[in-house]
This record gives sequence, structure tokens and C-alpha cells, in this order.
Amino acid sequence: MSCAVVSGSPVFKTGSPLETLTLNIHHHLQPGYPGSPLRCGVGFREESQGGSPSLRQKSNGIRVWEEEGLGFCGGEEGVKGVLKRKRPARLKIPSTSPCTSRRFEPIEQGPEEVHAESDRFSVFCKRGRRAVMEDCYAANLDLYSDSKQAFLGVFDGHGGKRAAEFAAENMGKNIMEHVTKCDGVEGIGDAVKNGYLVTDSEFSREKARGGACCVTALLREGNLVVSNAGDCRAVMSRGGTAEALTSDHRPSREDEKERIESLGGYVDLCRGVWRLQGCLAVSRGIGDQHLKQWVSAEPETEILRITPECEFLILGSDGLWDKVGNQEAIDLARPLCATTDKPSPLSASEDQWMISV
Repeated sequence: MSCAVVSGSPVFKTGSPLETLTLNIHHHLQPGYPGSPLRCGVGFREESQGGSPSLRQKSNGIRVWEEEGLGFCGGEEGVKGVLKRKRPARLKIPSTSPCTSRRFEPIEQGPEEVHAESDRFSVFCKRGRRAVMEDCYAANLDLYSDSKQAFLGVFDGHGGKRAAEFAAENMGKNIMEHVTKCDGVEGIGDAVKNGYLVTDSEFSREKARGGACCVTALLREGNLVVSNAGDCRAVMSRGGTAEALTSDHRPSREDEKERIESLGGYVDLCRGVWRLQGCLAVSRGIGDQHLKQWVSAEPETEILRITPECEFLILGSDGLWDKVGNQEAIDLARPLCATTDKPSPLSASEDQWMISV
């Protein structure tokens, strides 16, 4: 779980080896007609001597044909018929030898907690039940030496942390390369979308596993541009009222389900959770190359003008929002961010984590 709380920023102020296993197929024969080589359903597992077939006389007058561990029985007339039968080919199944010497590298767990704070934002994240911290954040302030421009993001990894790390390192740069080509607000949505898609394309070339959900906030020229792909969420406090600026991308969402099915995929209910292709619980994000036909990196974007009512913004992963409601998060953070002379957004972030455990 990770969340970033943005508060006290000038932009919110009016001025501001393969071994093979050989399986010996043992035929269990059904009783046949008299004189048939399939007269009785008996199979023998004896190995023949010298690698050649042997014929031995049983006391009851039944002759038994033995060849390499396969046994058939029948009458005198049936033995000849058995000789003409071809034994099935041996089934060879590749298998890793249990004696193969192989060393596994220990899992790098990374930090137990991540926290950062300035007078304009704070971050708090603590590793949950997973062995590795898979969440990352980005906070790029004073873009182009302008205190009213900033880029912030929360990236929730799954199947490994590399996708989240890659997004945190590259998403802001890729978005700004396209945004700087825009005049005003027009085209900024497409610029952000291109930034997401370029980041996804670059990550795919790494051939790394896993993926990441993303939520980003761009402060530019008095506007707030919020985008997401996945189930990370952005919630703003507007005069104390929670306003969700993003919508979670999950296979359970009707329009996402229709999009997936139109591309030949399916959505299935697994252990109480709707999943894409029966495995992934989100429908958008970067990475997830094995499901890329259906997992879109295209974000949804909301652009709004910053006014005095816009008090602070919370960016969080599903580790927060699965446990804490939008208004509950705002009510918890507001006394520490907006209605005090000494804001303490880090304390607000920590308090939100405490109630989400």
C-alpha cells in the first residue's frame, strides 16, 4: 500500500538439463473371444532376459508372451497373433532431475517502509503481507524552475517491482516531453496518454515480468491534470468534501468487461474477484506482456482548474482504498493538512495507513 498526500503547495493558493523419464506402458487387457490373443486380462511387469522376447509354458496350458515388461496371454493360436502386434512407442516426458544442482538467489526484500516529506507533499508506504515492497512513487517539483509546476505519481506493482520502478523513473519525463508541445489546455490529455503509452512500450523492450497500476497528477499553469491506468486512485478535498478524480480500471467495470470481450478475452469470477483471463484483477496498467492484448496502458484523464476550494490531493494504491473510503480519508487528513497553521501531511499519511491495516 502506498499513498501520497499533496498539501500546502503554492499551486493550491491563489498566489501560489533435461533428463527424460521413460514410462513403461502397462496394458490391462479385456477378456476376448476363444483363441484371441486378448483372451485374459492379465499383465506382467517382468523384464525379459537379454533384451529378447521369451516364451515360457505355464502349467495350465496357457502360453505367456513377454517382451520388455509388457505381458499378454492367450491360447496356443493366440500367441502368433500377439507376435504381430506392435507395442506402443515409449512415452518420453521431459523432467528436471531432482539431483540437478542449481542455486537460487535470495529475494531482495527492499525497504520495510518508505516515507518522505517536504512542505508541499508527503509519502508514506509500508510493506504488507508480500515478501517484497512493490510500490513506488515519483515527486518532481519545480519543473522548469517554476514552483507552480510539478509532477507526482504513485505506482503499484504486481508480479514483481520492476514495472513500478520503471514507471516511477520514466513516466514523468515521457509525459512532459509531450506536454511541452501543447499550447494551453488543448491537447494535454492526448499528451499524457502518449506519455503513458511510450512508458509502456519502453518497458516492454526490457522483457521484464509483471506490471504496474499508475495514478499521476500534473500541476501546470493553474490546472490539475489527473490520470490513471489501473486501480490506483486520486481523491481531492474540495472544501472538506471528497471528490474522486479517477475511476478504477477493473474487469468488473461494465465498459472494461465489454472492451476485453470485444478483443477476444474473457472475465471470470475467481475466489470472489472478477479477473481478466481468470488471473489479473485489473484491466489497465503498464507491463503484463503476457496479457497485453487485453491490458491497456491508455489512461483516463481529468483536467480541472485549481480554485481556493481545492485543499489537498491524495494519491493512493488499492492497499489504501480497499480499506478506507474516500470521505474517510479526507476527514482523517484534513485536520492535519488544511485546517491548521502547522500542516503535517506525513502524519496524515501515516494515520491513513494505520486504519487501512
